[in-house]
Amino acid sequence: MRTAAILIASTLALAAAGCGDGGGSGDGGEVGVVATTAIAGDIARNVGGERADLDVLVPADADPHDHEPRPSDAVALAEADLVLRSGGEIDEWLGDLIDNAGGDAEEVTLLDSVKSIEGESGEVDPHWWQDPRNAILAAEGVRDALAEADPGGRRGYARNADAYVRELRALDTEIERCMRRVPSEKRKIVTTHDSLGYFAERYDVEVIGSVIPSLSTQAQPSARDVDALVDQIEDEGVEAVFPEAAVSQRLEQAIARESGAEVGAELWTDSLGDEGSGAETYVDAMRANTRALAEGMSGGRVSCR
Repeated sequence: MRTAAILIASTLALAAAGCGDGGGSGDGGEVGVVATTAIAGDIARNVGGERADLDVLVPADADPHDHEPRPSDAVALAEADLVLRSGGEIDEWLGDLIDNAGGDAEEVTLLDSVKSIEGESGEVDPHWWQDPRNAILAAEGVRDALAEADPGGRRGYARNADAYVRELRALDTEIERCMRRVPSEKRKIVTTHDSLGYFAERYDVEVIGSVIPSLSTQAQPSARDVDALVDQIEDEGVEAVFPEAAVSQRLEQAIARESGAEVGAELWTDSLGDEGSGAETYVDAMRANTRALAEGMSGGRVSCR
């Protein structure tokens, strides 16, 4: 972190002298908001609307687990009124970054606003957004935080949040109906890492295992882990192994070959997609994941398109 701190300090000095780019969107919003991840940023965008000048630190189609903070991130944090962090190890790198950046922004952790569950390791699972009901709670938390940071926008934030909550409730109903079309004995998934616990609990899906047996993509599976997962896939009759976008898919392909399972469509678990991906927003990403899971788990016999 020493080199990063030196770069951050240099960039902040340039910004103070008027030479930095500010790291923000520059749209002249009433309140400066920084969100750590693309998903947190999308929720903030829907609630904040044009009044929020939003900066998202981790770009779309990137894994937030291994984000390398940039000097421009520190500039954005130093100038922000409100910082929204997803929570847990997803963005634990934010702590050192804020310490180096300074500033006096209010910091809100969305994981604290939702109903959390534990992963297989016994740690709190940070992938709260995989249950749309948690996205609703997060949106309400963002609404309250924005209203406190910018009282003049309170009514607008409330209207935006109400509209977004209606959309999220409809999304939840849509996903539930789709999952019910998959026979219960086929609702079994294997993914890149332990990221779909909330989805599985909400929609009665069984997580058989993950290629990386961890809540983080930064862990490494052992040969024993891989062999055990292949055996599980064969024993449970799992139809497909689902790779995750923004993460190497080499191991998933090898495990699928060994076990006889198919390689399912990639999932947007920790990030959103670039323009044209069909997963540019949280709602779009959840719909894309649902379609991919329904088709993959059922061996192509169920489609929710």
